[in-house]
Amino acid sequence: MAGVGIGTVIMGVPAAWLAAMCDFPGRRWLDWGMLLPLAMPAYVIAYTYTGMLDFAGPVQTLLRELTGWGYGDYWFWEIRSHSGAIAMLVLVLYPYVYLMARATFLEQSAVSFEASRNLGYSPFRAFIKVAIPMARPAIIAGVSLALMETLADYGTVQYFGIPTFSTGIFRTFYGFGDANGAAQLASLLLVFVATLIFVERYSRRKLSYNVRAGSRAMASRIQLNGGRAWLAALACFIPFFFGFLLPAGQLLSWSVFDAQMPWSDFLILSWNSFYLAGLAALIALVLATLLAYTQRFNSGSLVKQATEFAALGYALPGTIIAIGVLAPLVFVDQSLLAFSERFGLGMSGLIFSGTLFALLIAYTVRFLAVALGSVQSGLGQISPSLDEAAKGMGRSPFQVLRQIHAPLMKSSLLTALLVVFVDVLKELPATLMLRPFDFNTLAVRAFELASDEQLIEAAPPSLMIVAVGLVPVLLLNRAISRHKH
Repeated sequence: MAGVGIGTVIMGVPAAWLAAMCDFPGRRWLDWGMLLPLAMPAYVIAYTYTGMLDFAGPVQTLLRELTGWGYGDYWFWEIRSHSGAIAMLVLVLYPYVYLMARATFLEQSAVSFEASRNLGYSPFRAFIKVAIPMARPAIIAGVSLALMETLADYGTVQYFGIPTFSTGIFRTFYGFGDANGAAQLASLLLVFVATLIFVERYSRRKLSYNVRAGSRAMASRIQLNGGRAWLAALACFIPFFFGFLLPAGQLLSWSVFDAQMPWSDFLILSWNSFYLAGLAALIALVLATLLAYTQRFNSGSLVKQATEFAALGYALPGTIIAIGVLAPLVFVDQSLLAFSERFGLGMSGLIFSGTLFALLIAYTVRFLAVALGSVQSGLGQISPSLDEAAKGMGRSPFQVLRQIHAPLMKSSLLTALLVVFVDVLKELPATLMLRPFDFNTLAVRAFELASDEQLIEAAPPSLMIVAVGLVPVLLLNRAISRHKH
C-alpha cells in the first residue's frame, strides 16, 4: 500500500499538472491517453510484463543474444517481487490520482496562481507551493481509491507469490477449508478498508477550500517550448506507454501470431462472461433505479442512510464479499438439506451456494454503487417541477419513471449498465470463490492459464477483457471533454 500510494502520486500528480496547466506537443492526445490504463486489469498487465521480462521472455533473450551472456552472468530486475507488484499496480491505478488532481487543477482560480507568479514564483515553484497544497484533498481522495483497489487485488499478488490479506483469505478458505479463519481474516481486512473509506470521505469534505477563491477564470496555459515541451510530452507519454500501449500491443501480438486457443473454447468463455455480466448489470441497474427513485420522492434521513449503506459494497474487496455471501448461503443450503432428509423430500445438491445465484448476489453487492452513482447523476439533472406536473396530471410514480424520467436519462442508464458490465467482466477473486463447478469466465481462464505459465495462451481472453474495458474509459473521457468545453 505504501509503495502504490507513493507511486501513484509521483506518476499521477505531475502528469495532471502538465495536462491541465501547460501546452506542449501532443497534449490533447496524451490527455485522454493517460486514462486508458484504467481499462487494463492489474492481473492482466502482470501476466503480460512477466511474459516480456522473465528469463525466457523476448527482452532477456535479446540481451543474451547481443552480449553472449548466459544464466547468472548478468543482473536483471526480478519482476515477480514486491517491487514488481507495486510497479504493476501503479501503472494501472495512477489514473485515479490523475483524474482527481487534473479536475482540481482545472478548477483552481487564476487569482492564486497569478498572484504567486507576481510574487516571483517560477511555474515549478508555484506548482509545489500553491497548486499541490490546494489540491491535497483531491490527491488524497485519488490515492485512497487506488489503495482500495490495492487491497482488493488478488490476481497480481497471487501470481507473484506475495502473501496479502486477499491471498490469505483465499488460501485459508480453499486450501485449509477453514471458513471461520477466512472470515476472521476478512474482518481484519475490513478494518483497513473502513479506514480508507473514512479518509476518502473526510478528504472530500474539504474539497471546497481549494477551488474558485474569488475569480472563476482558469489560469492561462503555460506555453512550453523547446526541450521543456518535449520533456513534458515525455513525462505524460511514459505512463500511457507502459500502462497501456506496450502491454496492449504485446497482448495483440500474442493473440494474433502465437496463441493456440481453440475458437470454440474462446466463444464459450466469452458467452459465459457476457451473459453473466449482462445479468449482473441488469440487476444492479434495476436496484439502483429503485433506490435512487425512492430517495428522490422520500428524502428522509433513513432512506438516505440506507442508500449510502447499500453503496458501500464497491469499497469492499471481492474476497470479503465472497465470504460474506457464501457463509449465509451455505447455512441456508445445509438447513434445507437437513429439512429434506428429515421429511423425506429427496432433495439433493446445493440450491444457492456454488451456483450462479451466489455470483450474482456478490456482483450486485460489489458494483451496485457504480450503477447508483450514474442513476443519481441522471435523476439530479431532471427538474422536480416535471415530477409535480406529472403528479398533477394523475400519473403514478412508476408512470413518471417510465414515461418521463427514463427517456430523459437514457444515457445515464446505459452508462450505468455498461460500467457494471465491464467491472463484472474484470472481477476475479469473487468469481474464483463463488463460481459453479466447471464454469469459467474470461478472467478465470486467463488466471488459470497464467498460473500454469501458459502466458501466450492467456493473451486472447486477457485482450478481450481489455478491449471491452476500453469502452467506459472512452465514454468517461468524452464526458470530461464535454464538461471542459
